[in-house]
Amino acid sequence: MFFSIIIPVYNRPHEVDELLHSLTKQTYKNFETLIIEDGSEDRCNDIVEQYQDQLDIRYYYKENSGQGFSRNFGFERAKGDYFIVFDSDCLIPSHYFETVTNHLNTHELDAYGGPDREHKSFSPVQKAISYAMTSPLTTGGIRGNEKHAGTFHPRSFNMGISREVFEQTGGYRITRMGEDIEFSIRIIKSGFKTGLIPDAYVYHKRRTSLKKFFNQLHFFGRARININRFHPGEIKFIHTLPSLFTIGLLLFLTLPLWNLNLFKLLLIPFILFISLIFAHSSTKYSSLYIGSLSVCATFIQLTGYGTGFLSEFWEEHKE
Repeated sequence: MFFSIIIPVYNRPHEVDELLHSLTKQTYKNFETLIIEDGSEDRCNDIVEQYQDQLDIRYYYKENSGQGFSRNFGFERAKGDYFIVFDSDCLIPSHYFETVTNHLNTHELDAYGGPDREHKSFSPVQKAISYAMTSPLTTGGIRGNEKHAGTFHPRSFNMGISREVFEQTGGYRITRMGEDIEFSIRIIKSGFKTGLIPDAYVYHKRRTSLKKFFNQLHFFGRARININRFHPGEIKFIHTLPSLFTIGLLLFLTLPLWNLNLFKLLLIPFILFISLIFAHSSTKYSSLYIGSLSVCATFIQLTGYGTGFLSEFWEEHKE
């Protein structure tokens, strides 16, 4: 099986260097790599040139059109039987393609996704963000969890599709703001089979600061409303939980102004929630500092998504 790796990139040459280095370590070598430079000012062509002798790699520069359409640009030029999409801020474990090949040889999947994990080299903030996005104690933990996600919807930071999927669907219909979920929904509606490959994980850096993480999750919340414009009925109860949490948190913080006794009563489960996250993360990483950061990242994950969801919902229904 021959794979084509599609990597859109915008002003992130350092990330591309680390990603390409991880690809040179793969135990399964039957793949090509396409770097799609999406109108960057800080280009990575010199970085790509350094890997010409180590990888089957091609570099393309195009005008900025967003990540979805840049992936389509790569699909149109790919030679593989299967197209793999990675974000530029990922590191790929050496067993990745061997794992995917073995799984696809025994399971008929037209499209797949894999989970993300944190790498040991990640900073404490990056590990805390990873915790918020993968923990079973947060809504972020539902991503990459087949048991709780219903029909599995692959995400574009770690996603594979057959050539037939691209030829029949035409790839991404929108270029950002939920483009991967919209694409996954159409793949499933077209009758293709999707699935999670649990051991096909990547190390996903996400954002390097809590402020950037909030902005990213705020955008994710807005994107969920945008997806519903293309596919009405795709907002499920689980997608509203961060919004309900955000509203509940605001009400809770104002309780002392009008009902101090109720505030004291609700303070107990609130402290228990914080303590559970702190204890779970601190144990996982053997670090009280990361445990504390994980509490902050969890609240940012929930309120960032929640406020984005609510703001886009308001924009859609205010008229």
